[in-house]
Amino acid sequence: MSNNQGKFKKTISLLDLTLIGLGAIFGSAWLFAVSNVASQAGPAGSFSWIIGGVIILLIGLVYAELGAALPRTGGIIRYPVYSHGPLVGYLISFITIVAYTSLISIEVTAVRQYVAFWIPGLTIKGSESPTILGWMLQFIMLALFFLLNYWSVKAFAKSNIIISIFKYVVPVIVIVVLAFHFKAPNFSVAGFAPSGFDGIQAAISTGGVMFAYLGLHPIVSVASEVKNPQRNIPIALILCIVLSALIYTALQVLFIGAIPTDMLSGGWGGIQDKFPLPFKDIAVLLGLGWLATFVVFDAIVSPGGNGNIFMNTTARLVYAWSRNGTLFNIFSKVDKKTGIPRSSLWLSFGLSVFWTLPFPSWNALVQVCSVALILSYAIAPISSAAFRVNAKHLEKPFKLKGMSIIAPLSFIFASYIVYWSGWKTISWLLGSQLIMFLIYLAFAKFVPKKDVSLAQQLKSAWWLVAYYIILLVISYLGAFGGGLKILDTPVDLIVIAVASIAIFYWAKHTGLPKAMIDND
Repeated sequence: MSNNQGKFKKTISLLDLTLIGLGAIFGSAWLFAVSNVASQAGPAGSFSWIIGGVIILLIGLVYAELGAALPRTGGIIRYPVYSHGPLVGYLISFITIVAYTSLISIEVTAVRQYVAFWIPGLTIKGSESPTILGWMLQFIMLALFFLLNYWSVKAFAKSNIIISIFKYVVPVIVIVVLAFHFKAPNFSVAGFAPSGFDGIQAAISTGGVMFAYLGLHPIVSVASEVKNPQRNIPIALILCIVLSALIYTALQVLFIGAIPTDMLSGGWGGIQDKFPLPFKDIAVLLGLGWLATFVVFDAIVSPGGNGNIFMNTTARLVYAWSRNGTLFNIFSKVDKKTGIPRSSLWLSFGLSVFWTLPFPSWNALVQVCSVALILSYAIAPISSAAFRVNAKHLEKPFKLKGMSIIAPLSFIFASYIVYWSGWKTISWLLGSQLIMFLIYLAFAKFVPKKDVSLAQQLKSAWWLVAYYIILLVISYLGAFGGGLKILDTPVDLIVIAVASIAIFYWAKHTGLPKAMIDND
């Protein structure tokens, strides 16, 4: 590393870190997901939140061990390089950057759609696309996030605390108010689980449940800037997941309980159409105009706060990708004075603006985005297992009991979430990963081979290629999102579990002979 390189400053406390995590989890999803989940699974959709929370907690515990042992900025895309070499790191980096830069633009789009309540000229009539004025509003917000992050880490953390506190107050007010309008018959009148277990599964992946929980990366990605990371990272992760699972499940149960019972006579299927913006719509229906105003205001602040957090995270991930050696060196420079990777921030800003340009399949992008993030999460248990083979002397300030069971289990669950998203999403996403793999081989002359030969990189990466192909085949034959329905539940889930375990142990034992961990 050259001498002119700045260093990250340790300015983030446990409170800051917990608020960053909760702030990332409470974005636009809680404002949209409950009616979607109710439509897909009926009252049984409450279990989708609990199952989703358990899955994320398992993956979060793996991250807690990794984040405390290796507090690295952008750790999420550096762990796979340490354990399996540059090729695996490159594939995971690509998928993570696509997910995060599109996430930033998804959040500003959500803000623009809500502001359109007060300024109708922002959205083209009869569609969800922005007018020129609407696009300008999105651009101004992205520029604001960029500037907040450009100045300093402290400015970012402090602006986030103010936004975060408001973000948690509103869901809590909604919970308290809806508790007074609770109707127990709603849970049986149109069937408790109208679509059975399939509905509960689908709601986790495509109903917005997983999208709602995806706030772990920001906690791990700022690890180098955290005071006492060994203690604070695990505590913040566990706190965030448990609190958000409690709040989400309560919101789902109370939303279902507050719907006027006569509206359920046609079953649960149409609930999403009747409540496209569930908490605002139900507040209006119950004659609580003040609550509706509160929710709309929060719907502008929440995703806005999230966009700010994700801009910060993405810049650190771009920096990490560059440090891995498979992206241009300029992006690994850290500004001396502020401790901020400014060139990475410029790239994150540019890409997030790019995603707000008019693309046809915006909704498909939201789904692709959550599955891309889950795929990048799924690698953590594998890196962690490989370190037990090729980095036995790695000091672990937070050692996870039962890791030999938790790691493979969380990998199986991550595979389920990818599978539940359906063939249409998987074919697009994993297809693009296989193309990126071929591009890497085509440019083999330029890839980093100083520390790990190309032959070793391939040996340590074949499991990932096999994993993508297996998921594509099972999804094509499966029952979700355009599959042929040849494999039905529970056969499909058993096949995925067996395949995931085989891949897990293959990956565990084909990591690099010795983990290549840098001293950041």
